[in-house]
Amino acid sequence: MVEKFHTELEQLRENTLTMGYLALEMLSKSMEALEKQERTLAQSVIDRKKELADWDERNEEYALRLIALYQPMAGDLRTIATSLKMITYLTRVGRYGKDIAKLAIRLADQPPIDGMMSLPHMGGLVCTMIKNALKAYETADLSFINGIGKRDDQVDDLRKTIFRESITHMMEDPATITRCTDYVMIARYLERCGDHACKIAEKVHYMVTGERVEIK
Repeated sequence: MVEKFHTELEQLRENTLTMGYLALEMLSKSMEALEKQERTLAQSVIDRKKELADWDERNEEYALRLIALYQPMAGDLRTIATSLKMITYLTRVGRYGKDIAKLAIRLADQPPIDGMMSLPHMGGLVCTMIKNALKAYETADLSFINGIGKRDDQVDDLRKTIFRESITHMMEDPATITRCTDYVMIARYLERCGDHACKIAEKVHYMVTGERVEIK
């Protein structure tokens, strides 16, 4: 019974990682589509929203089934609880990727403003944060999430910079209002994804150590 439980627990971890890398890919591909102005790539991200939703439902049911059948304790229970939380955060990351992809389609025929400001750099930072949080979950190695709070501060600063630059462009040239508004929204979506990466990191820290931390 114990061996069967740990086999199924490992399957939950693998399923959560599969969902995590799907959400990460949706976000990274949406940013690639935005930067390269590729409508087809952006649409491929949007088309994966059902796959993401299916993983959300499947993983939640699997995790709850493990709790009901085996009544796990200590570290095993923390792993399941962490996986359940991650499912929620990863669903939101994937959905933000879908939302960015929709804006990428709208922006595909528009000339970029100042190289889209700092959006590509911001997207790269956020995707790395998510990837590191997933690696920490996969390996139980907390070194992957060292300094993630400071990186989140950089993401927050970039959002503010993009907002200020967008306002300046809109005031100088009203023709840029729609594009700049979209940039501001994308920066906001990326900031929220960075926040979700920090939340995942908090839960992984709890899973590994049993101690709760707050990453700001």
